[in-house]
Amino acid sequence: MTIDIIDLTQEEYSDLNAVQLAMVRTAQTKKDGILAEADERTDEVFRMLVSNNAVRSSAYAYEKERIAAEAQSKVETVKQDLLYQLAYEGLQSDGNDKGPYRYPENPNYNLTPSQRFLVVRNYYMEIEEDPGVRLQAYAMDTLARSYLGEYYQTLYELLASYVSE
Repeated sequence: MTIDIIDLTQEEYSDLNAVQLAMVRTAQTKKDGILAEADERTDEVFRMLVSNNAVRSSAYAYEKERIAAEAQSKVETVKQDLLYQLAYEGLQSDGNDKGPYRYPENPNYNLTPSQRFLVVRNYYMEIEEDPGVRLQAYAMDTLARSYLGEYYQTLYELLASYVSE
């Protein structure tokens, strides 16, 4: 498998632990699937235009460009999610006398606000598939308000953006 979802040097790649490697491979598989689906959709459009004797029209170029842009957007989402997951995985390796750090059971108050944002974001992305339910659960989370501080609203807006998609 060729890994091109994120740019890693050989040294950076060898520094990844088993969980991080699995995350990278899963993201790469998702990317490959998205691109294969886009290619298939482009081929379907071409076949449809050929069957209607309209292959020379500009519709094919426009549709091909639209499909490619849509696929690139999905790939970028997978890539950003992978980067968040890798950052979060690095944060999870420590713990205290109460056990490993895990939001909300044992939040790590030694993290920077941006690192806390990643921890809480990943927690909510994992617990619920439905964006509306995820947003509602986050809105009722009183620990997140104090734990995230000024980043609470930022994460709320991010989770709300998934609802409108």
